Amino acid sequence: MKNAVKRVVLAYSGGLDTSVILRWLQDNYGCEVVTFTADLGQGEELEPARAKAEMMGATQIFIEDLREEFVRDYVFPMFRANTVYEGAYLLGTSIARPLIAKRLVEIAHETGADAVAHGATGKGNDQVRFEISAYALDPSIRVIAPWREWDLNSRDKLIEYAEARQIPIPRGKRGEPPYSTDANLLHISYEGKALEDPWVEPDEEMFTRSVAPEAAPDQPSYVEIDFEQGDPVAVDGIRLSPAALLSRLNDLGGANGIGRLDLLENRFVGMKSRGVYETPGGTLLLAAHRAIESVTLDRGAAHLKDELMPRYAELIYNGFWFTPEREMLQAAIDKSQHNVTGTVRLKLFKGSVQVVGRKSPFTLYSHEYATFEADTVYDQRDAEGFIKLNALRLRIKGLSGRLAAKNEEQRQG
Repeated sequence: MKNAVKRVVLAYSGGLDTSVILRWLQDNYGCEVVTFTADLGQGEELEPARAKAEMMGATQIFIEDLREEFVRDYVFPMFRANTVYEGAYLLGTSIARPLIAKRLVEIAHETGADAVAHGATGKGNDQVRFEISAYALDPSIRVIAPWREWDLNSRDKLIEYAEARQIPIPRGKRGEPPYSTDANLLHISYEGKALEDPWVEPDEEMFTRSVAPEAAPDQPSYVEIDFEQGDPVAVDGIRLSPAALLSRLNDLGGANGIGRLDLLENRFVGMKSRGVYETPGGTLLLAAHRAIESVTLDRGAAHLKDELMPRYAELIYNGFWFTPEREMLQAAIDKSQHNVTGTVRLKLFKGSVQVVGRKSPFTLYSHEYATFEADTVYDQRDAEGFIKLNALRLRIKGLSGRLAAKNEEQRQG
């Protein structure tokens, strides 16, 4: 039996894997197990997890509603940067991990635990995200990752272990599942098994948060989103809390077949993997936020943000939320949002989202300057000098090349 661990806080879902882990920790470490289950808007009833943890002898059980904190302090700051990983992924799984890790460490401190544990495998990104976050928040914390220690390396072995110890197994878990899922208020992801061949189209029955684009209404829907300093605060004029607002956008986007993504991505550990995602509300939010920035951000600030974004996205994807570099980037991003206030109107139709209106009290758009009609504020003759100065280096380069060619011609002739 392993030793030196008296009490461990386990990130617990109540599913087969984490239930086996709970008993495995008791069997192999001889320790007390405190369970922590986070409600991040995954849409599942969490009280059965409490009953199961009680039945299996958990010392203490924490089930917490973190939906508002998740959207307010993690999702919204990320969206201020218009964050996408590898040009497409809205980081729904990635952005949830630092909050879970934060509460794991806090609960460990509250309960006097000397370790935390998670159910992430040794192949994926989540092990990195959980553990880097935990170590950043408490350098002395011990992290136990059973998937890197035990020999239960198949679904059959997990089920055998569970049956031998009277751990309840949902009927659907006895067969091989077609894919694994992870859900929260921002998205739901599907990976593995039936999706491992990147040539095979996902089964339509898999999707739960959006209708197929071809089955969406035949008439477009319109939605208006109000922003204050970069964050959405209202939908169609109704002010909502962060979690309620994202939930409303999920409903609107999903009903119009918006937010599906089939991506072959590069994991931090080095391999490529296929993920299929549904992020209806996030897709609307990204389009609307970029639109309100288009009228409120100076060109230099907007372009610099676009340059910083891939680095910021990679930090989140790889698990470096609680780091000095992420905080530095966040400070710059948040500074840019001071005047990102106004309203955006979106048109939703059969899987597409189109910006059809934007307005702001801080708009930098000037009809007087932009009009193609006569104006009194812009002297078009100024453009001649502007163009010549920008072309000067190219003209010098061209003249130099001509002179070199002429000299070479004279040398050979």
